[in-house]
Amino acid sequence: MSVQELEKIFQAKIDDEVKIEPKDWMPEKYRQNLIRQVSQHAHSEIVGMLPEGNWITRAPSLKRKAILLAKVQDEAGHGLYLYSATETLGVTREQTINELHSGKAKYSSIFNYPTLTWADIGAIGWLVDGAAILNQVMLTRTSYGPYARAMVRICKEESFHQRQGFEILLVLSRGSKEQRAMCQDAVDRWWWPSLMMFGPHDSDSTHSDQSMKWKIKRKSNDELRQNFVDMIAEQVKVLGMTLPDPQLTWNVKKEHYDFGEINWEEFWNVVKGNGPCNKQRLDARKKAWQDGEWVREAAAVYAEKRRARQQVAA
Repeated sequence: MSVQELEKIFQAKIDDEVKIEPKDWMPEKYRQNLIRQVSQHAHSEIVGMLPEGNWITRAPSLKRKAILLAKVQDEAGHGLYLYSATETLGVTREQTINELHSGKAKYSSIFNYPTLTWADIGAIGWLVDGAAILNQVMLTRTSYGPYARAMVRICKEESFHQRQGFEILLVLSRGSKEQRAMCQDAVDRWWWPSLMMFGPHDSDSTHSDQSMKWKIKRKSNDELRQNFVDMIAEQVKVLGMTLPDPQLTWNVKKEHYDFGEINWEEFWNVVKGNGPCNKQRLDARKKAWQDGEWVREAAAVYAEKRRARQQVAA
């Protein structure tokens, strides 16, 4: 078959909602697009452990410590699922991690902001994980089978994370004057970075149109961002807090909330590696990779010895 005929068969599968599997023929651009997106998603889960991990020992009670520890472990698992999904596309885990360490591969810009107070852990759960869920529920129906299947479990766990974050803020919002102020401060600082999580405007997104055609994505950046604003603008009322956007108003005609413009200069600055914690996050990942080298080597030697014993026994 010619490449053109294979592409027609491939697109027909996509249009008929048939999952693309690792051994199926796929356009090279589809494969590269997925490698970029899934590995970036994996990196985000792993780097995302860092701002919350700082608070495990400082959480205000043993119960809070246990819950936060479980959440961070969930995120490590999410990263492993996604690295495994990336490997089905013909790239090694080492390659994807090396690209992260070199700065070639990106991760979500949200994790380059510091967690200054306990309320930040609540804001991350409610806002950051809430934004992630809107992105990720869509991905349970993505066209690539291994990615879609990985996302089913991830979304279930992320849903718990969001509720856990909201509960932290709810307790603070009903506490002392200082606790309420801490809650509002965290909401103020995490609101705009959370909106940035959906990426640039559709008109400025390099991969959006093709990803929609291939059904890697099901909704555009701006559509998902609008859904998020509509959801959070109502939930914040339960907390008795306000969102730091004077332009946030309900538009009766559109039946959506209008909201202010994101600081895109800040967004691109963080994406390019100049955020408050960019260097700190990458340094931490590089150190963890170097410190774990002996474990990887020992595991490889053990696996080789096990294979050799099995061959002798056979």
